[in-house]
Amino acid sequence: MDPPSRAEVRDSYDRVADEYARRIAGELANKPMDRALLDRFAERVRGAGPVVDVGCGPGHVARYLAERGVDVSGLDLSPGMIGHARALHPGVAFRVGDLTALDAADGSWAGAVAYYSLIHLPRPAVAPALRELARVLRPGAPLFVAFHAGDETRHMEEWWGHPVRLDFVFFGAEEMAEWLREAGFVVEEVTEREPYPDVEAPTHRAYITAVRAPTEAASAE
Repeated sequence: MDPPSRAEVRDSYDRVADEYARRIAGELANKPMDRALLDRFAERVRGAGPVVDVGCGPGHVARYLAERGVDVSGLDLSPGMIGHARALHPGVAFRVGDLTALDAADGSWAGAVAYYSLIHLPRPAVAPALRELARVLRPGAPLFVAFHAGDETRHMEEWWGHPVRLDFVFFGAEEMAEWLREAGFVVEEVTEREPYPDVEAPTHRAYITAVRAPTEAASAE
C-alpha cells in the first residue's frame, strides 16, 4: 500500500482537529522532560530572530516558546489545526504551510522545532524534508526534533471516531541522526525516554538537538 499523500494527511488532521486540540493542547503540563528540553532551546534562540514550529498542530509548543521570549510562529499543513492554534494563542502568528516545501528564504530562520511533525513522512521523504529545513536555517541555527523511537509504521484508518488515512512512522535515534548529518546538520544531543503513563501514547520517545552546519563561506569569514 502506498503511504498517505500530503493531501490525505492534511484532510485527516482537519477531521480530527477539534478532538486533537481538546486532548493535546495542554499536554506539556504533564511532560517535564519535554519542557526542560524546550526551555534549553528557548534560551539558545531568544533574541536571535525568527523561529518556526513546523507542524505546530494546535500551537501549544509555539506558545510555550513565545512565553519564554522567543520570536516564534507556527506552521501546519492542516487549516483546521491552524484555526485552533489561532483561537487558542492569539498572541502568536500561525499559517498554513508544508514542511516539505517551505515558503521561506534561504537562511532566514534563527531556529526551528519539528515536534512530532516528521512522523507522517515515509522514510525516503525524511532526508529531503531535513534538507529543506537546513535550507531555511541560518548557519549555526538550532533544530529541535521529537519523534516516536523504533522501526515500525502504524497505519490508521480511524481516529477518535473519524475516518483518516495516516501512517505514524517510528525512527531510530541514530537513523534520524544520520539523516540530519546528511542534510547538513551537526548533531549535538540525543535524548530518549520511556512514555509518561496515562499522559500519552505508550511509545518510546526520542529528541535530537542539531545545528545547521556553517557554510564554507561563513567558515571563511
